[in-house]
Amino acid sequence: MQSQKNHCSVCCTLLFKAILIALSVCVCVCVCVCVCVLSEQYCCDCDYLVTTFFPYLALLSCLCTELPSRVCGCCGALRPRYKRLVDNIFPEDPEDGLVKANMEKLTFYALSAPEKLDRIGAYLSERLSRDVARHRYGYVCIAMEALDQLLMACHCQSINLFVESFLKMVRKLLESDKPNLQILGTNSFVKFANIEEDTPSYHRSYDFFVSRFSEMCHSSYEDPDIRTKIRMAGIKGLQGVVRKTVNDELQANIWDPQHMDKIVPSLLFNLQSGERTESRINPFRSPSPLQASEKEKESPVELTERCFRELLGRAAYGNIKNAVTPVLMHLDNHSLWEGKTFAVRCFKIIMYSIQSQHSHLVIQQLLGHLDANSKNSATVRAGIVEVLLEAAAIAASGSVGPTVLEVFNTLLRQLRLSVDYELTGSYDGSVNIGTKIIKAHEERQLQEAVIRTIGSFANTLPTYQRSEVMLFIMGKIPVPGVHPALPSTGSGPEGTRMIQVMLLKSLVQVTAGFQTTNMLTALPSSFLEPLLSFSLTEDPEIRLLVLQILLSLIDRHDNTPKFSNIRCVIISDISVLKLKVDKCSRQDNLFMKKHGQQLYRHIYLGCKEQSSGRQHYETLFALLGLLSVELANEEVVVDLIRLALALQDLALSTDEAMPVFNRCAVHALAAAYLNLICQLTTVPAFCQHIHEVIEVRQKESPYLLPEDVFIDNPKLPSSLEKVEGEVLFLQSKITEVLGGSGYNTDRLATPYVPQYTENDDDDDCFLFPFRPPPSPSGTISSGYGQSQSRSVPIYEMKFPDLCVY
Repeated sequence: MQSQKNHCSVCCTLLFKAILIALSVCVCVCVCVCVCVLSEQYCCDCDYLVTTFFPYLALLSCLCTELPSRVCGCCGALRPRYKRLVDNIFPEDPEDGLVKANMEKLTFYALSAPEKLDRIGAYLSERLSRDVARHRYGYVCIAMEALDQLLMACHCQSINLFVESFLKMVRKLLESDKPNLQILGTNSFVKFANIEEDTPSYHRSYDFFVSRFSEMCHSSYEDPDIRTKIRMAGIKGLQGVVRKTVNDELQANIWDPQHMDKIVPSLLFNLQSGERTESRINPFRSPSPLQASEKEKESPVELTERCFRELLGRAAYGNIKNAVTPVLMHLDNHSLWEGKTFAVRCFKIIMYSIQSQHSHLVIQQLLGHLDANSKNSATVRAGIVEVLLEAAAIAASGSVGPTVLEVFNTLLRQLRLSVDYELTGSYDGSVNIGTKIIKAHEERQLQEAVIRTIGSFANTLPTYQRSEVMLFIMGKIPVPGVHPALPSTGSGPEGTRMIQVMLLKSLVQVTAGFQTTNMLTALPSSFLEPLLSFSLTEDPEIRLLVLQILLSLIDRHDNTPKFSNIRCVIISDISVLKLKVDKCSRQDNLFMKKHGQQLYRHIYLGCKEQSSGRQHYETLFALLGLLSVELANEEVVVDLIRLALALQDLALSTDEAMPVFNRCAVHALAAAYLNLICQLTTVPAFCQHIHEVIEVRQKESPYLLPEDVFIDNPKLPSSLEKVEGEVLFLQSKITEVLGGSGYNTDRLATPYVPQYTENDDDDDCFLFPFRPPPSPSGTISSGYGQSQSRSVPIYEMKFPDLCVY
């Protein structure tokens, strides 16, 4: 026991001596440092002393940590200089704000000793965390202000470590449940995002900030004003993340779906919320311009749209898909296709924001989305198609990209599916329990939207591509017995007819405004011949569509509207129509030489159809007028006059079972056209004869003129048995007056007979009767109001191809 006591006393003595030595060293170091501080000669040697003897000063430093240096007296001088400089920027009263003079010293120190910047950031982060926990928010604001100033001033290579401390503090604020702290942290992050760093960051991640800012964009805070501020802060934060990462190759993962699926829906949510807010504003109240501008500054909508545009504008070729896919998903999940307005606005922003050469990528995504929704409701599909329509209108010429036919193939496939859905009543071709009810009127609206979209796409294409599209669509039109390889619809003959109508309507849209200098190459036989074959069908709607397509193809000077009202063209001076007439080019001559007889024959047979109505005859007159001003040379003029006289003969023929209206309509059509062509030829005697006949008709037979036939309730006779004499145009008189002006009298004296060329199918020949050729000698029976005697040599006779061996 005694030995143990002696041993303990020795240990205590040694420990006591060690403490005395430690205290003496501490006193010496403190005195040294205090002297240096008082003489303002604190230097690296003092730092070395403090650092070297830190084990002895640990107790004193811990006691001085929580107190300002001026209160601790000489003990505060024992702390590192960067800590004292940081402490000095905080005033006793936080309401006094940052001590600017001391902040300047801290900034100068950071610039002079950049290796201490990371320690400054870590210490500020430590103080801020402590102040947040103790709810001393005034000091929190001062710390963040100091961080902002240091970030703006320092761009050294060691700033990355300081940024880590800064982001740690921002994260601490964003995690707080206090809106003011969240907004404070967001504002600091935005300032940081606008700084261009000199050195890249290899390990920095912004995943938390994307998630947190997206969450703030969806804030549901009770106070509406605070909620708006939080949402705007979230939008600004996302904008900052994009700006900070989009141009950093090391941070390219911002375009990954995991981030885009958060950023884009958050922006769309605020864009949509803003629309709902604006819709509740009284439309009859017009605020002053100053009030409106202030309101816009406070509104998240404008900020959201700017952020969305900036995001899309920075998207490269490979990132467009990741940016657009969340838009499609958002519109799907919230049933926003059906309203159309918001979906159209979203894609208008997209199309105007992305680089123009990337437009076709957006269109391809929309087409793929349309296919993916093939069995969705018609309203959803119509909404997607409407968006496609707007996107095509915005896209620059040719921006549909290399897959032009893919675009039209998708749209035509949707058109065919819609027709099947409408006629079968279901999406799977069978009616089962639980099958969605298909509304026919909604499918019709979808079909019209698809047709308009096809036309909108076509308007963005150059002429040569539009010709390819015309051929492509023509190849899709089902012709029973001619294209057996085409898939037949499950809706039977009526479905085939409806598809024919829809595709021809699409061609009407594609050919609208079509202009070409060489019609022979723009309208090849592979397109024109099947088109003309449809003009011989019994369906009046299909025949009318074919005529409208022909008008679009032939009209190159916008003359069609001037021929639209046939009742107003019986005038003595057609100069009031202000027709644009150009000299027929060599290519036009070749076109008419090749296809002229086909056009004449289809006009003739179209007038003969009993199902032809008022609109058919008005369109046929417009077609005759366009041929006269667009493609007519001397030979064509003669053929057209012969055709007009042949139409008069058709109306007089008792062999044709034509209703009275059709006969009167053909007489009126021939009169209107002869009045036009006589003034275009500028032969006075020709014009005089035509005007004399018209004047007689006006007095004796007004039902043979357009103004009395093409009206809603025309007054027509019960029969036309006594149409003769002065009310008819005389072929002999016309031949005489035109022959005196240099026209080919032999051709004028030969009645027009519909001819079949080698390009016609043998079936278009058996289905439609043709008139026999003129007899080799003796009397030629014609219906031009007289009998004509003339011998026709056998070598001048024109026989149908089937009659020639």
